[in-house]
Amino acid sequence: MSQTLIMRILDASLNRASEGLRVVEDYVRFVLDDAFLTGNAKAIRHDLTVAAAMIPTRDRHAARDTQLDVGTSISTDAERSRLDTWDVCAASLKRVEQSLRSLEEYGKLLDGEFAGRMESLRYGLYTLEKAIDLGRSSRDRLQNVRLCVLASGCKSVVQFDRLIGGLVDAGVGMIQLRDKHLEDRDLISRGRTLVQRARGSRTLCIINDRADIAAAVGADGVHVGQEDLSVKDARAIVGTRLLIGVSTHNIEQARAAVLDGANYLGAGPTFASRTKSFDDFAGLDYLREVSGEIRLPTFAIGGIAAENLSSVINVGIERVAVGSSIVDAADPGIAASELLIILNGMRPAAEAASRVQSLAPSP
Repeated sequence: MSQTLIMRILDASLNRASEGLRVVEDYVRFVLDDAFLTGNAKAIRHDLTVAAAMIPTRDRHAARDTQLDVGTSISTDAERSRLDTWDVCAASLKRVEQSLRSLEEYGKLLDGEFAGRMESLRYGLYTLEKAIDLGRSSRDRLQNVRLCVLASGCKSVVQFDRLIGGLVDAGVGMIQLRDKHLEDRDLISRGRTLVQRARGSRTLCIINDRADIAAAVGADGVHVGQEDLSVKDARAIVGTRLLIGVSTHNIEQARAAVLDGANYLGAGPTFASRTKSFDDFAGLDYLREVSGEIRLPTFAIGGIAAENLSSVINVGIERVAVGSSIVDAADPGIAASELLIILNGMRPAAEAASRVQSLAPSP
C-alpha cells in the first residue's frame, strides 16, 4: 500500500475521531453539566490533537481526496436519525473508538509511537464511555431518591422489622443496613428482612461493606468505603446490575470513584456524628466541590439532621444519608417523613427541624 493511501486513511480517521470527541464533549458539558467528565473528554481531545501533529498536516491534505471518496455517498437509514441526546453521544463514542482503532492499526505502517498513542487514547475513551453511561443510568435509577437511612441491625429481628417497616411506609428511597457487630448469619437474616419488607415498594436496599451478603440476600446494592473492597472487586461479586456506592472524603477520591464505575457517592463526614467519630471533617467545603464538579448521585453523610440540612442543600447537594437522627427518634417513620419534606422543598427547614426534635428520644 502506498504512503498516499495510508495517509488518506489516517486523515479520514483523525477527522472522524476529533469530530466525534467534540460531540461527546458537548453532551457531557451541556446535557450532563458535568465539569469532571467534560474535563476528561477535553483532555482526550487535546491528546489526540497532540498525537495528530506527528502526522504532518501538509501530507494529510495532499493525500485528501474528498471529491472522489466512494464513502461520502454511502450511508444507512440509522445514520440519519437519533432517538435522543444520549443516542447521539453513544453513536459518537463508538465512532471515535472505531476511528482510534483504525488509526492504531494503519499507524503501525508509518510510526509505532503514533500507533501506541492511539491505543492509549482508545483505552482512555473506554473508561470515559463507562463513566458517562453508568452516571446516566445511575441518575435515572436514583432520580427520586433523596434520603438514605443508615440502619443498624437493632437488638432483635422484631425490632429491626418494625424499624424498616416504618421507614418503607414513610417513603424512604434507600435504606442501608450497616452493622459492624452482628455475626454473619444474623446480618444475613437482617438483610433478608430488609429486602422482604421493601419488596413491592420504591425503597432500595443496600448492604454496607459486604458485597457477598448483598448478593446472597438479593439486595439492590452494596456500599463500600475507602478501606473496603474496590469497585472492581465488589462488581465481580454482585454482578453488573446491583448498585455500588463509594464513601469519599475528598475530591480526588470522588473523581476516582466516578472513573472506577461507582453508581453513587457518599460524601463526608460533613458534621460531627453521634454514631461514628472522625479525626477530620470534609465539611461543607467538600460538598461544595463535589456539587460543582460531579453529577454522579451524591449523598452527604455525617451528623446530618433537620437543623443543619438546609446548609447541605444550599451548597448544591440534594441527597443525604442519615442515621441516628432518624433511627433514634421516638418515631423513625415520622422523622424520616419530615426530612423528606425538607428535601422536597415543601416546608422551611427551621419549622421541620423543631418538629423532628420533638420526636427525639428523651436524654
